[in-house]
Amino acid sequence: MTPDSQETILLALLVPLVGACGMALAWKRANLRETVTLFTSGLLLLLVWSLVPGVLAGDRPELRLIEMLPGLAISFKVEPLGMLFACVASLLWPINSIYSIGYMRGNRESRQTLFYICFAIALSAAIGVAFAGNLLTLFVFYEVLTLSTYPLVTHKGNDSARQGGRVYLGILISTSILLLLPAIVWTLVAAGTLDFTPGGVLRGHLEGPLLGLLLFLFMFGIGKAALMPVHRWLPAAMVAPTPVSALLHAVAVVKAGVFSIVKVIVYIFGIDLLQEVSSGDWLLYVAGFTIIVASVIALRQDNLKRRLAYSTVSQLSYVILGAAILAPISVLGAAIHIAAHAFGKITLFFAAGAIYTAAHKTEISQLRGIGRRMPWTMLAFSIGALSMIGVPPAAGFISKWYILSGALQTEQLLAVLVIIASTLLNAAYFVPIIYSAFFLREDVGLTGDGHGEAPLPIVIALTMTAGLTILMFFMPELPLALAQQLILTAK
Repeated sequence: MTPDSQETILLALLVPLVGACGMALAWKRANLRETVTLFTSGLLLLLVWSLVPGVLAGDRPELRLIEMLPGLAISFKVEPLGMLFACVASLLWPINSIYSIGYMRGNRESRQTLFYICFAIALSAAIGVAFAGNLLTLFVFYEVLTLSTYPLVTHKGNDSARQGGRVYLGILISTSILLLLPAIVWTLVAAGTLDFTPGGVLRGHLEGPLLGLLLFLFMFGIGKAALMPVHRWLPAAMVAPTPVSALLHAVAVVKAGVFSIVKVIVYIFGIDLLQEVSSGDWLLYVAGFTIIVASVIALRQDNLKRRLAYSTVSQLSYVILGAAILAPISVLGAAIHIAAHAFGKITLFFAAGAIYTAAHKTEISQLRGIGRRMPWTMLAFSIGALSMIGVPPAAGFISKWYILSGALQTEQLLAVLVIIASTLLNAAYFVPIIYSAFFLREDVGLTGDGHGEAPLPIVIALTMTAGLTILMFFMPELPLALAQQLILTAK
């Protein structure tokens, strides 16, 4: 570890906050505000990715800031899983910023400065979650992420936005305070430490039903992972503008949830400990239930964003399922799915926002023939959908293959059946949209005003994320290398 790496960690946390101040100062000058947004997101990308070579070489940069209590400090440590999450978030922020410029201007959204400021604060919090060195630091930045995204969820300021915001904030805060915080305190009392430690910290301190109860508190306390029944905040938050939906589903919020779950399983409980006991077996059943039920609900939705929202609930539990299988190869698949899902799902939401901006259509039943008017958008949508289904050459195939391999290796028949059934359900609620868009004629009365594609920044952004979805399939070396290091250090 070098002083340079410590400075890089600190700068990665501070740059989005400084950028937010610059956006506030430029609130009367839209072009300058958006320039600051793009510059800040680009700088964060460079800072985060500059840490990758060192982490791949075995370095684990650390930074200790404030000691709140003896032995309890706000501290950061860059390990492979956190590096993967930070890479995904920092890579997608500049692309989302390009998209946001086209979307916010194209729809003449109000309070655009507040939108960009909160977005920047949320990215700082996401980096804090990714680089957290202990549970205390994770909890602090996890809560900052919740609070900073609340104004984004309620951005439109109407009754439905306020109602959605109440559900969003209520579920995430209550699960954190009532379940996650007691789990953290219990861990400290039992193990004497909150540090993320390879192999876990609980061996010899908890066993039997108590270990299962602590796992329950963590899994449902991390509400951002959207395990049923604490998932309702996610579809409720769909009242937000599409760039916010992309932030919630791909860049930061839900990824912070499933990332935290994998990190707790690997670094607090330890894979080996959970393999030896049966206290955590229930998690596999809950994850499987969430995957199937959310897919069935998605199949019944006509509103495009709500279908995508329930798809996210289902896809997130793939990460949890992979971790719950407890085979090294399935945990590797769970880590890779964080990136694969991010690229595919942000593409789908970008496409939904493009359709709304250009055609003012929000329902799936309105999309007949729209692929002829918006070929770039619907081609990108198709790539994102193929990734969610798990079809090559899209990134989702790789992560699902590793999770399925882990299930077969450990003879987890339930997990195998869940993956097969959910893949069929994914195809059932995505393929008809693609077919209708490209192969059916537009309905009379739904042809709009002769629209074409959405504004250029939107099309550029969704093309980039669709490209990343394909690129990760053909060039998965970086996420695979980081995930493999996670497995090696977990032992």
